[in-house]
Amino acid sequence: MTTLVRTETPDDGDAIRLVNRAAFGVSVEADLVDRLRADGDLLLSLVAESEGGIVGYCGFSRLTIEANNEHANGVSLGPVAVLPLQQRRGIGQQMIRDGIARLKARGETLIVVLGDPDYYSRFGFDAAAAKDYRTPYDGPYLQVLRLSDHVPASGNVRYAAAFAGL
Repeated sequence: MTTLVRTETPDDGDAIRLVNRAAFGVSVEADLVDRLRADGDLLLSLVAESEGGIVGYCGFSRLTIEANNEHANGVSLGPVAVLPLQQRRGIGQQMIRDGIARLKARGETLIVVLGDPDYYSRFGFDAAAAKDYRTPYDGPYLQVLRLSDHVPASGNVRYAAAFAGL
């Protein structure tokens, strides 16, 4: 079975909500994606399509890093969702790798994720490197992936406004 990763289209909204709700069992992540989209904070919104249907979703939104009275742009990864019957087939990995490559090609410098270090370390995310950043989500599950040397090594991370509703 072939899975195609592509950017979302305006017609994908209902399917993206369904995937997020099915994967997480609640509508919190689906609502978050809707708010990020409405606010214009989604930098990259990917879907995984297989056999004519959307089976996965991966969103990347803008965040800022405040350090030494300066602001630098960064990216937040999440949510990442795959329909339960399609999980453990590499679909999430495919979307994340595709997204990282696209963001790096666009010149993005840092991606922040909150998730299982054993899973996200395979993409280069590092929990130890995240310890110098301050976020509302500090702890062992906060990780960063530096795509460039031109990013503050520390600072206060400010997520898009939609995250305040979590």
